[in-house]
Amino acid sequence: MKKKVLAAIMAAAVILAGCGGNDGGTSEAPVETMSPVIVEDTPEPSPEATEEPEAEPEVEEETREGMYRSELTNEWIDEGLKNQRPIAVMVDNEKIALPHYGLTEADVVYEIMNSTLNDRITRFMVLVKDWEKIQQMGSIRSTRSTNIYLVGEWNAVLCHDGGPHFAMDLIAEKAYCDNFTGTFSRVQNGKPTEFTEYILAGDLEKNFSSKNYSKEYNEHYEGEHFQFSNEEIDLSGEAGAIDCTEIQLPFKHNGSTLKYNEATGTYDYYEYGQAHLDPQHDNAQLSFKNLLIQDCTFADLGEGYLVYNVIDTTGRSGYYITNGKAIEVTWYKESDTSPTKFYKKGTSEEIKLNTGKTYISIVPSDGWKDMVIK
Repeated sequence: MKKKVLAAIMAAAVILAGCGGNDGGTSEAPVETMSPVIVEDTPEPSPEATEEPEAEPEVEEETREGMYRSELTNEWIDEGLKNQRPIAVMVDNEKIALPHYGLTEADVVYEIMNSTLNDRITRFMVLVKDWEKIQQMGSIRSTRSTNIYLVGEWNAVLCHDGGPHFAMDLIAEKAYCDNFTGTFSRVQNGKPTEFTEYILAGDLEKNFSSKNYSKEYNEHYEGEHFQFSNEEIDLSGEAGAIDCTEIQLPFKHNGSTLKYNEATGTYDYYEYGQAHLDPQHDNAQLSFKNLLIQDCTFADLGEGYLVYNVIDTTGRSGYYITNGKAIEVTWYKESDTSPTKFYKKGTSEEIKLNTGKTYISIVPSDGWKDMVIK
């Protein structure tokens, strides 16, 4: 590298200053010779090779021709069903009503205490998106007031056979509650009449035509209900996660129990001490990928009737259970037609569900402590 010649320039400046005459004034003192200041050229820093951060690969959302992910399960189904409303079917859960037909076709199944009498017997409300494929489902029984508030958040058509005056008055009051009652087929199965009504192929088309209901989501629909993950969720890394290979609900009449099946990664449903099988589909086991358990207060309407306070903005307790693990959640529901939302306990983070069917149990608060998770 060359050295700069600042020293030479400084020396020249001194000489010139010494040669300069005065302008008739007093002579200037001699200029002191300054030590040369040598400034070395420092090499230009060569640009260091800086590693560019690797751009995260863009994950393209999977698409399948002619299909979309169901808003009820996140499973791939026919795109022609995208705007089709689900139905919500009231299914009897007395032992005499077994076996149930078609329940393995359900996308979401609610189990709800139907009466404060008879050891708190339960009833199912079964949500089905692709209802046109139903060959036989039921048996069908009456609705309760709680179910009317729940169908509103799905924009579902309620399928039932009557109900107590509390419920029927509520249906008449709620513009969002489209319903078919007592208009399905009877099957000669050797049981009392109240256990012989089923949805058979063609029944729903006739009902939609006669009532002139829209088969598509209408103005009461507030949008998709659950958030789903396209990747498998493992709750073991979540704060407060606990093992859950079995849950026993506090319904003494039928002993509702769900057991984790490691081979399938789902929870098998049991009641009356036996596996719940569907003869409509080669005795397939009724099972679920996701379990949502809600602690809920209720009002006693007398004579065993009740209505759960499913509209609650205070933030009540619950559990989300999947893949053998459980975490505590807090749930809210703001209005008749707004979806119930589930958040990780103590946060504002809404939970995401695994792809698959979901079981929802609304557990009375006075029986919450009797629930067993193991």
